[in-house]
Amino acid sequence: MEPFKIHILGCGSALPTTRHYSSMQVVECRGKLFMIDCGEGAQLQIRRSSISFERLGHIFISHIHGDHCFGLIGLISTFGLLGRNATLHIHAPMALETILKAQLQLFFNYDIGYQVEFHPIDTNVQKVIYEDHSLTVETIPLDHRMPCAGFLFREKALQPHIRRDMIDMYGIPVSQINNIKAGQDYTLPDGTVIANERLVTPPDKPRSYAYCSDTRYMPQLHEMIQDVNTLYHESTYAQDKLEGAAKYYHSTAQQAAMVARDANAGKLLLGHYSARYADETVLLNEAKEVFPNSYLTNEMDVFDV
Repeated sequence: MEPFKIHILGCGSALPTTRHYSSMQVVECRGKLFMIDCGEGAQLQIRRSSISFERLGHIFISHIHGDHCFGLIGLISTFGLLGRNATLHIHAPMALETILKAQLQLFFNYDIGYQVEFHPIDTNVQKVIYEDHSLTVETIPLDHRMPCAGFLFREKALQPHIRRDMIDMYGIPVSQINNIKAGQDYTLPDGTVIANERLVTPPDKPRSYAYCSDTRYMPQLHEMIQDVNTLYHESTYAQDKLEGAAKYYHSTAQQAAMVARDANAGKLLLGHYSARYADETVLLNEAKEVFPNSYLTNEMDVFDV
């Protein structure tokens, strides 16, 4: 299967910390790269990783708190200095458009060498906001102190695998491979019909990744991400700060695990840690009590979906 990976560039919260960068990830899916959130230092973190600047075409911003978008203008500038000419697409809540336009006017007079196209998202509905031949991206409405949405990446249905042994045995030409993948039978020169199911094996199951940024615990959230392969859910606090989590519209690691359990997720990635925890193991342990297949994220980690 083609790679479907999550590159962790930052997993800290808004509180000052020397251990983590602010929230930012890159999703790698079938040769394409998509950035989710863009905290301070994004261009530096990309340089430290194996990610190509040129292949980043879309950036998805969950909300306009600084730890999720303060790195955007710096990254846009770096793209320009590197000679980018392809359009950069920004998907974010409407309020960011005014801020971004003002920054582009102030710092560059809009002359950065390429086009920045803004796509406003409605944080109140689950809706497909991006689609190509291989995947879709949907918004996930979240419950934060300001309009906020997560993002659900879904592969489209894959084609079946060709059985090379059968192709060779019947001498089927390469020109017919795509037709067979599309479900057609093959007719031999003597008129014998070879059923399609003899020529292929079932396709791999499409994979999915849900990114749930800053949010209070939402008991119904699992319904929007049911059976997701990999879930990233903010886990700012441990259970000792349960009341604070509700007050400041964040979640505990245990609550994140409850969402993963109820969604029948494959695995759970924890992040957006409060700086009050010198060792995030306490968060991991609390999550594992509810959902054993839980993992801490750290800068430069790469997870297979």
